[in-house]
Amino acid sequence: MNIKNKVGWKTASGLVIANMIGTGVFTSLGFQVAESQNTWSIILLWVIGGLMALIGAFVYAELGTHFKQSGGDYIFLSRTIHPAAGYLYAWISLTVGFSAPISIAAMAMVEYWEPLIGFHNSRTIGMAAILMMGLFHSFSVHQSGLVHNILTGIKLLFVFVLIGLGFGYASVLSESSFDFSASWKGEIFAPGFAVSLIYVFYAYTGWNSAAYIVEEINEPRKSLPKALISAAILVMVVYVLLQLVFLKHASIEQLEGKVQVATLAFGNLFGTQGVFWVSLFIGIQLIATISGYTWVGPRITNAMAKEYVFWKPLALVNKNGIPVRAIWFNTFVSLLLMFTGSFEAIMLYAGFVLQVMGTLTIAASLRLKNRSGFQSPFRPWLQWIYIGFSLWVMVFMVYDRPKESLFGLGIIFVGYLLYLFDSLKKPNKV
Repeated sequence: MNIKNKVGWKTASGLVIANMIGTGVFTSLGFQVAESQNTWSIILLWVIGGLMALIGAFVYAELGTHFKQSGGDYIFLSRTIHPAAGYLYAWISLTVGFSAPISIAAMAMVEYWEPLIGFHNSRTIGMAAILMMGLFHSFSVHQSGLVHNILTGIKLLFVFVLIGLGFGYASVLSESSFDFSASWKGEIFAPGFAVSLIYVFYAYTGWNSAAYIVEEINEPRKSLPKALISAAILVMVVYVLLQLVFLKHASIEQLEGKVQVATLAFGNLFGTQGVFWVSLFIGIQLIATISGYTWVGPRITNAMAKEYVFWKPLALVNKNGIPVRAIWFNTFVSLLLMFTGSFEAIMLYAGFVLQVMGTLTIAASLRLKNRSGFQSPFRPWLQWIYIGFSLWVMVFMVYDRPKESLFGLGIIFVGYLLYLFDSLKKPNKV
């Protein structure tokens, strides 16, 4: 690919940031406080999620600079474990991995914008945002980078303004939501704490985004690690600060079970005007999230389509190397998901499935021989920490939310049946 059609580490980092800072950070707290109300517990949730994302960033930087192919986990799993593992990840990416975050972001945008626009058919606005991003990413890497940089700039400015206002103004609550007592010691060993981590891990989804477009990054050996690691650290700091702001300005009773936690907090602080502006800009920054997943997800679908007959029609690219058919297929699936489940259910089963496959990729990195490129530090200890902790969370998820967990496992099983059918046609390349 011509260097003019490649992006630098800052754009790649922006892609990671935009994919991470989205739905989860502005919606998860309401579900978490139903189980964990101590402030130390909540801070610990977001720090653990950030450290896991950072470990993942080290490992994916190593894998991406070793294989030097776009397609992310599809390439990593196919080449290190078995083609079936890569196929499953591509299937999951198509059905929930990238399509679900797009639909969830659109649904959250509707939740925040519905009071502003005042009509019941507001879901059409979410659909329009998905279609618009599909169109913007259908031409060239240069255009994708330009659009995405603008949206990411707005996103970052918005979250830093929220943090500044949140810490700059005194709380108007009669009783603080902060609880720095020792009750966290009991909360962190409860099943609810582990389930809350699924929301957190979902909020950090996207920390590996730049690894999916390696062929579109200039000097990936230097740029990919820099993009992944810097973005993971920045987002972890932002996430912890935002949760403290929400807790400072909204009561536990107000937050519990609610999606629009940011407008609750800033509505208390600034009234209806605060609700209007915060809702407006959360919706705008969620468009950046939709943009990021629309850019990245189809690259995995396209990588699989090049090697399997069943998906071959999605392998077509335009003159600039953009997988246009894969983009629009993913867009269609995202639109479909908007009408097939509740916000919380989709977030849980998508988060569970992504955690399963992400953990498998981390484990697959241990099979890497003759590594070339970036070398992840403290190998293999960080990998084993990630695997062990992730397994602990998934066991509690199955125990506490069996319905969503089994649905997620069902998606994986359907993908395996599809692989068996597709492999009979003999893949074009293994």
